[in-house]
Formats: sequence, C-alpha cells, structure tokens
Amino acid sequence: MISTHRVMFLVCAIVLLRLTSLSHSAPLACEALVRPLDQLDLHHLEGRWAMVAASLSDLSLMGRLASRDSATAKFSINTCDSNILLRRSMSLNNTCHYSAYNISLEGSRFTFDNGRVTTNFIHTSCQDCILMSFDVESGKRQHFYLFSRRRQLEQEEVADFRAQVKCLHMPPPVVMDPSKELCPEELVSNPGTQTEENREGKKD
Repeated sequence: MISTHRVMFLVCAIVLLRLTSLSHSAPLACEALVRPLDQLDLHHLEGRWAMVAASLSDLSLMGRLASRDSATAKFSINTCDSNILLRRSMSLNNTCHYSAYNISLEGSRFTFDNGRVTTNFIHTSCQDCILMSFDVESGKRQHFYLFSRRRQLEQEEVADFRAQVKCLHMPPPVVMDPSKELCPEELVSNPGTQTEENREGKKD
C-alpha cells in the first residue's frame, strides 16, 4: 500500500511539472506569435494600406495615437531595382500629414529616416494585412502597426493582434474607427525632402 507521504510527493511532483511546462510554453507561444516573416511577398506588399489597429511601447504616446482619425501606408515598387517608395499619411485634428521615404528591403526588414527607424514585417493571421514592428532610435520605442486592405477586421483577427501586443508587453492596442475618412493620396516629387508638417506626421 502506498503511503500518504508518497502520494503527496507524487501529487506535488505532477503539479510542479505542469507549472514548469506552462512557464515554458507561454514564451514559446509568444515567440511564434511575433516572429518576423521568413520571406516578403512584394506583390502582396504593393499598394495602399489602411491602419486598423496599433500600439506603442511608450504609454505616454498612446493618447496621441488614439486621437488619430486614420492613417495609411503605400508601397510603390520599382521593378528595375530594389528601391521601394513608402508614402505615409495621417489624419489628425482634421488635418492630413504626409511623409515619404525611399527604402531598400533586406529580407523582411528595412530602415528609414536616416537609420533612425528599423522596421520588421511580422507574421499575422489576417490574410489581407501587413503587420509592421518599428524599432525607433535603437530600441528607445517600439511601434506595432497593423494595416489592412479593409477598414475593419473580424473580431478574431483583432483578438489575435491583441495577443501579439500582449506578448510584447505593450499597452492594449488602439483600434481605428473605420467610419473616419482616409487622407487623399498626395503625389510626392522628392521623397528625400521632409517639411515640418511631414515630420510631425511620423512622430508616432
């Protein structure tokens, strides 16, 4: 007959093993959720995208993020070389702000703004979305932006994004209002020239 002490020992050992398994599975699950893309499909990337949800590592900037009416990113690909034109727009307080950058992809990442910002494309469960993680000023801040061809996602897709944000220990994301109008597209003749208004549009 098994003694009471041995039974208690076995129960404690099983509980400890389960707790250890859970503690290891959570980081592994998060590692899979926020892994960078292995390969970027340029055909999928090209065109205009609307921001549908976003989070910032700096809690003090979340209010400004939430005050945006809308935001877009447009990628124009030159098939003759590896250069890509990234145009961004943001509607804030009934005013549209624009910025444009020439970027060169390195796998599934690129840098811009004179090397101040490094961007990685991250896996997402949304089929018509792109998810970008912006590492600003060598990790001083992280911006996590989900863009889509649609203005509004399914609840499951938003839930998946929330889980990714939680894995990064960032504040709960802002979900954009799909009824707000996007800024009209603006032709940029010299993407290397940034006006004061343009710089305002890229702070977060």
